[in-house]
Amino acid sequence: MLYEIKPDRNTITRPKENTVGNINPKFSKMKTYCTILLLLFGAFTVNAQKVYKTSFKSEADKIIFVTEFKSEADMIVFDTKFKSEAKPYSGIWFWTTFKSEADWKVYFTKFKSEATLKVYFTKFKSEAGMK
Repeated sequence: MLYEIKPDRNTITRPKENTVGNINPKFSKMKTYCTILLLLFGAFTVNAQKVYKTSFKSEADKIIFVTEFKSEADMIVFDTKFKSEAKPYSGIWFWTTFKSEADWKVYFTKFKSEATLKVYFTKFKSEAGMK
């Protein structure tokens, strides 16, 4: 057992039991809660927009209707050639050739009433995003 000498007193005292590196127990609990919250938040928001076009409506995660006007769209989409640019719900889509690689499998419909998401395709990256 180690003893410590207090500088303000000339006495030798035993350190307190059950203390690890003088960590405040309230801080330790707070750190644990924050870590759990961040993990849960991350689990629900990790949806990068790597997209695969499917031929069957039953396979699709999202049924897409392409609008002629930006004002009708739920999302404005920009097509990118780089997978690294695709971010969660950013509206920047990377088209993949492999179904297993895709985060969203989409089916394009001709009917607005069938769609779960209405999109407008833009030529400008800065316009992309959810509305």
